[in-house]
Amino acid sequence: MHTSESTSDASSTAFTASAASAAFSTVIRTASHEQHVEAETSTFMSDLLGGRLGVEAYARYTEQLWFVYDALEAGAESLAADPVAGPFIQPELFRRAALERDLAHLRGADWRSGVSALPATLAYADRVRECAERWPAGYIAHHYTRYLGDLSGGQIIRDKAEKTWGFERKGDGVRFYVFEGIGNPAAFKRGYRELLDAVRADDLEKQRIVAECKRAFALNTGVFVALGDEFRLSA
Repeated sequence: MHTSESTSDASSTAFTASAASAAFSTVIRTASHEQHVEAETSTFMSDLLGGRLGVEAYARYTEQLWFVYDALEAGAESLAADPVAGPFIQPELFRRAALERDLAHLRGADWRSGVSALPATLAYADRVRECAERWPAGYIAHHYTRYLGDLSGGQIIRDKAEKTWGFERKGDGVRFYVFEGIGNPAAFKRGYRELLDAVRADDLEKQRIVAECKRAFALNTGVFVALGDEFRLSA
């Protein structure tokens, strides 16, 4: 017990020192960098972007995203007035409706009857929902990892999908990656980071947010691993 407490104290002290010398947006980005890279370079995502998987894999991935964003946005309205998470609830970010358009294009008008969530996806969505309902600060971690990723690396996926499978530029099939309400993504991301820097949380709570951010990336990677397994087995 003594060793565990000492480790925890040391970790807390290190975080406090880091937070004192850097903006929280920098701390959270730096602390989760390893998990971020792991997610981006997963075998499934590498194969998808490398053209080694067909449009079915892209459609299956889009299905999984719908379950995650359904959890993320179903709780958004109830968090709009929350002093911690409220500033992050911005409708121009919402992706669920765009995903539904994409799925209608990829799977047909009755897509809801055929989509299914992988166990890893259910675990991810359940954690997002739990944070939305019980821990607004933790919800921010999931909000950050998803939406800023969509605005950044997600654009690489959109470009690849358009070129590889012939989707109309920014049209049905890739609308998830098109933020029509955000005219200047770079400026929006700067504003978002300012919200992170101003988040109403003490150092201990910020440390918990960083840990949840790492967990979010790990859950996302788990979905990639499950998708990779599914398509390797079906090959």
